[in-house]
Amino acid sequence: MGAQTNAAPIIIKKKRVSGGDGHHGGAWKVAYADFVTAMMAFFMLMWLLNATTETQRKGLADYFSPAIPISPDSGGGDGAFGGNSVFSEETLVMDGKGATARFPTDARKARGTTGLDADGKGAKQDFSTLEAQLLGRTGESVVSDKLLKHIVTRVTDQGLIVELFDTEDQPLFESGTNKPTPVMRALALLIARASDLVTNPIAVEGHVSASPVVLAHDPAWDVSTSRAQSMRQMLQDKGVSPPRLDRVTGHADRKLHSDDPMAPRNNRIEVIFLRDP
Repeated sequence: MGAQTNAAPIIIKKKRVSGGDGHHGGAWKVAYADFVTAMMAFFMLMWLLNATTETQRKGLADYFSPAIPISPDSGGGDGAFGGNSVFSEETLVMDGKGATARFPTDARKARGTTGLDADGKGAKQDFSTLEAQLLGRTGESVVSDKLLKHIVTRVTDQGLIVELFDTEDQPLFESGTNKPTPVMRALALLIARASDLVTNPIAVEGHVSASPVVLAHDPAWDVSTSRAQSMRQMLQDKGVSPPRLDRVTGHADRKLHSDDPMAPRNNRIEVIFLRDP
């Protein structure tokens, strides 16, 4: 028999201390992953901007633009929170109350955005901006395809000619009358708004197609003249100053555009922004 002892057994406890290794957790990994994702998206955006053309970027922007405007009016104010939005008059053709371009505030005048040059005179001979606005080539102006197919522009010795014409499926005036269709009214509004970009005098000329039969009283002169007068009145109603309207002329069917005298393309209105004498 071995000797026995009353000594208590020795027990060794290993204590694990926690709380000092927070920096080894996973929270920082989530934040770092978000940062890397944001940087990757940024560099992808920069690469796409460099790899695409202006036309492609415009197409992408149009794809994500809403097809139906929320409101046809801007707030009419000035500054970042003054009522300007993506639906303001510089973006959509409109006939609303937010006429910030037509009646600019003092602050906007001070920034030189009233269309005047350094000498206080209107930039009358440079039609490039006006032409781009009418044809929907600017990022600030969206002209619908429905209107664009009725517009052709050209610069001549007279000035900038904006030609508005009938298509096979959409006339600009009701047959044989000077009563404008909704498309014609929208075109008149577009030209009136764009006319603020210059201060040139304006001429309006009417043309019609030939009659299929010889008539004792040819109405072409009366119809072309009355349509030109109707266009003049619409421009005035939309805000064009009456003194700017220099002349109104009807040409009947004497200056045909198409080889076919009776083609709808011959029915047209020409709005001419005249050069300085």
